[in-house]
Amino acid sequence: MPEIARFFGIIIRMFAEPRAPHHRPHFHAYYQDEVGIFAIDTIELLGGDLPRTQRRLVEAWAEIHHRELLDDWERLQAGRSPFKIEPLR
Repeated sequence: MPEIARFFGIIIRMFAEPRAPHHRPHFHAYYQDEVGIFAIDTIELLGGDLPRTQRRLVEAWAEIHHRELLDDWERLQAGRSPFKIEPLR
């Protein structure tokens, strides 16, 4: 699963299934032993969990980089490599 961003101990990854695409664009956010799966279209937590502070950081980052996340999703589903996305600073 390619890593597309890393900030404040959070790792953002996106999964590709070019032959069997997911139904809804999403990404995975990892923080320590926790994982949250976030929808890209509505920037909402679909599954898993993150501590409140990290969840809010991920949501803010995703709002800022919404278009880039959608572009990376499309690239991955087409079998291409995603671009790195600028982290929060």
